[in-house]
Amino acid sequence: MKFKALGSSDIMVSKICLGTMTWGEQNSEQDAHEQIELALEKDINFMDTAELYAVPPKQETQGLTEKYIGTWFKKTGQRDKWILATKITGAGFDYVRNGAPITPKNIRLALEGSLQRLQTDYVDLYQLHWPNRGAYHFHNSWDYDPSKQDKGKVIEEMHANLETLNDLIKEGKIRTIGLSNETCWGTAKYLELATKHNLARFVSIQNEYSLLQRNYDLDLAELSHQENVGLLAWSPLASGILSGKYLDGACPKGSRGDISGDFWRLNEYTEPAVRAYVNLAKDNNIDPNQMALAYCLTKPFMNSLIIGATTIEQLKTNIASIDIKLSDEIINSIEQIHRRYPRTY
Repeated sequence: MKFKALGSSDIMVSKICLGTMTWGEQNSEQDAHEQIELALEKDINFMDTAELYAVPPKQETQGLTEKYIGTWFKKTGQRDKWILATKITGAGFDYVRNGAPITPKNIRLALEGSLQRLQTDYVDLYQLHWPNRGAYHFHNSWDYDPSKQDKGKVIEEMHANLETLNDLIKEGKIRTIGLSNETCWGTAKYLELATKHNLARFVSIQNEYSLLQRNYDLDLAELSHQENVGLLAWSPLASGILSGKYLDGACPKGSRGDISGDFWRLNEYTEPAVRAYVNLAKDNNIDPNQMALAYCLTKPFMNSLIIGATTIEQLKTNIASIDIKLSDEIINSIEQIHRRYPRTY
């Protein structure tokens, strides 16, 4: 396994992060514990969750993922083996604090709930799952419009939330903080506020990144480099689409596409792009999943890839991508495909 400092912090994390959002929906508690143990065997020390999980989100499963992690900690006494990240849910889900936005009060409520479920007294990385004002993630990039935002109110809100996170670091309940599904402007503004008011800096940003979703290559890549904010890439396999298992209208039983119903990453634009990437991998005798993940790991702004799986075999395959080195020829071919299919969802 390879390790890298988490952004500007001194916390060293594995470049593969164990994703957990299927635990409680597609995976049982026993499955979750088996995945944790396999990841440890493979020298992974970084695990990401959220109070909203399991996914797809619903009231009956909300918080189950954290509970499964907590029971493993209690059973094994090995909390110290993990750099643990979790997130406060943003506005919009009625069954989580009545759908209220992220505020100082709700940050404290959310963190206390997570700590109880996780059966720990601190988290290493606490993240804001998405900004109150919205963002272009979750298929919103086609119509995200910041022109109606009240800049003064947004900045005031950011400052108040950052003050609270800073206090929680001082209290020992959080080691460091991160963003998720944020924009370049939002991230830069938080960093500015931290410097101006001598508050904790956000050290990472958890945004979507894959062969099919490369918005981060633009302004956020430069910000990552200049400000030392690491990317924690979610959905680096585009929810399994890059494996090729959904080609030609297939939808395997129990897959994300099957469970999610109207699966928004599947459309007439993804199919030709995925087919091109899968064919490239097969032509070079590489597993398509491993090629997709190995490409992400070539990016200098990549702090850690969040890899989820519903089976142990999938998890083994995905973890093994850390040892795959892509040739310049393959990388050039990937870039040529990206030029043909730059934006698929």
